[in-house]
Amino acid sequence: MGIANMDPGQFFMMLVGGLLIYLAIKKKFEPLLLLPIGFGAILSNIPVAGIAGPEGLLGYVYHVGIETGVFPLLIFMGVGALTDFGALIAMPMTLFLGAAAQFGIFITLIGALALNAIPGFGFSLADASAIAIIGGADGPTAIFLASRLAPDLLGAIAVSAYSYMALVPIIQPPIMKLLTTAQERKVVMSQLRPVSRLEKILFPFAVLILCIFFLPSAAPLIGMLMFGNLLREAGVVARLSHAAQNEIINIVTIFLGLAVGSKLSADRFLSLDTLGILMLGAFAFCVGTAAGVVMGKIMHRISGGKVNPLIGAAGVSAVPMAARVVNKVGLEADQNNFLLMHAMGPNVAGVIGSAVAAGVLLAIVGS
Repeated sequence: MGIANMDPGQFFMMLVGGLLIYLAIKKKFEPLLLLPIGFGAILSNIPVAGIAGPEGLLGYVYHVGIETGVFPLLIFMGVGALTDFGALIAMPMTLFLGAAAQFGIFITLIGALALNAIPGFGFSLADASAIAIIGGADGPTAIFLASRLAPDLLGAIAVSAYSYMALVPIIQPPIMKLLTTAQERKVVMSQLRPVSRLEKILFPFAVLILCIFFLPSAAPLIGMLMFGNLLREAGVVARLSHAAQNEIINIVTIFLGLAVGSKLSADRFLSLDTLGILMLGAFAFCVGTAAGVVMGKIMHRISGGKVNPLIGAAGVSAVPMAARVVNKVGLEADQNNFLLMHAMGPNVAGVIGSAVAAGVLLAIVGS
């Protein structure tokens, strides 16, 4: 009987799974992933069943999709097919905002190593690198890097990454308001220039060429992101673009969530390391947001007040939620100040930035 073999840790983790499902359904916090992750957590903690074991259903799914890195890459293809890079092409300088928001990743890397001074923590450089990527607010990238560098910490890293992504509307506004003045938040930016179809088609190739020359280790993530975007912009493969945006990404999302949930078993998740990961993840996300806003203030000064520093907060790659939050805070300052399209530039730059950061860490630490 299951009840005879269940230990308190398994019961607690089932409650955690139930909490994730509640947040997905009731609060609508990243429901597409928190719901399957939560249900996977419940399944993986059923005693005797062995669903998450090497020969269980979720064990097979994890091996096929997570250990190989296939699921995050397919997700990136779908994200590319769903993303319009027009705002970034129209205002290339927003690349600096996306880059600045990755600052939290490298600060958190140092913080994770510093935690080793506290008895009970023992993060290796690979562990710290996988934890730090949470600051990029990019779930698939976090999963991809964790599966390569710290597979034992994958469950905690994935839940932390997606939890903080879901909390973007709560975490970011106080930081944005603290670092900007009321006058800065009221800055109305000029309309973006029209972007031609040719520019949008050439953009994936330009990014891929830069990746080939300077950071080949990021090619899996950036390559699939750009391939998905090319399907969208080419205009001649509507069926493939539609499949990448819908059927493929939806199916992969289901199995990705269940596979991540399978790592929330009590024997792996209930540890001091998990608490440290959750704290470091929050720190990374806050620092990344703050760094983006600070870079936005610098661009505000350099441009003579033409750039609203709020758009720097969208440099984290929580697309498009971070851009919507920027727009909301801008409207609170001035009801006629619509920043959504301007914020999409740094937002999609953040997706590229987090992939580049993951490539750098993989190249340095993975070797």
